[in-house]
Amino acid sequence: MIGSRIDSLGQGSSARRTLWDYFQILVGALLVALGTNLFFVPNNVVSGGITGIAILAHTLFHTPVGVGVFVLNIPLLYLGWRHAGGHRFFIRTVVAVVVLSVGIDLTAPYLESPTSDRLLIICYGGLLDGLGLGLVFRGRGTTGGTDILARLAHRFLGLQLGQSLLIMNVVIFAGAAFLYGLEAVMVALALAFVSARVVDLIQEGFTHSRMAVIITDRPEEVCKAVFARLSRGVTILSGQGGYSGQTRPVLLVVISAPELVRLKRLLADVDPQAFVTIAPVKEVIGEGFTPLPADHET
Repeated sequence: MIGSRIDSLGQGSSARRTLWDYFQILVGALLVALGTNLFFVPNNVVSGGITGIAILAHTLFHTPVGVGVFVLNIPLLYLGWRHAGGHRFFIRTVVAVVVLSVGIDLTAPYLESPTSDRLLIICYGGLLDGLGLGLVFRGRGTTGGTDILARLAHRFLGLQLGQSLLIMNVVIFAGAAFLYGLEAVMVALALAFVSARVVDLIQEGFTHSRMAVIITDRPEEVCKAVFARLSRGVTILSGQGGYSGQTRPVLLVVISAPELVRLKRLLADVDPQAFVTIAPVKEVIGEGFTPLPADHET
């Protein structure tokens, strides 16, 4: 009886995660489509990946960009299905590719570029493109094309997704230089850099936490104060002085950024002579911070 209830709760949680993944894929693909029609196509700027190739084909042969994205992705979808996640990954990628392709061609007649300023195109075009791709990646899908190759590079070579995309985009932009000229390609390279950084930011999360390493002569008092005043845990490590050779405890504390000032005041009250190093933390998973996802499927 209890086991069946637990199973039903687990299935409900898994279904919610799956719906959330598809929602992120949907929103992300639409953001990439908006960036393409608002900033790239009207200003002869080549975005990265298959979309960039489709933009070049649109300039040369007047083919719809969305149709080009879909057709060029067909052979790569098989590669993604076999080597980048299997059946589930294939379905999510197909959804992203279809939404992106349809979104580009359906919205193109109704959208006009708000600017032709190169700097604004780099900033806002790169922001939309990177935000969209990052959301699709968080939904455990890709928009096809070089995104599949980037995922493979991330899986087999350990490269960050944004770094992989940037490397492949450089190759595509080299070919685009013959059609649009060097200035347009320079803009596209800067835009790709912004997009890659946003992708990595969305993947890794914003830095809101800090890690403090504390060396103090009053470790017990500091621990009690952290427990009472910050409600945070403390990990006690064993350290040895390089000069004195003496063994002494080293305290490790992870806190949120707003709690940093409170920690400094706490240490000033308990042990003003404490030696403290503070470093930003990209992501913290565990009690008191972001919970560890129960579903680890890729």
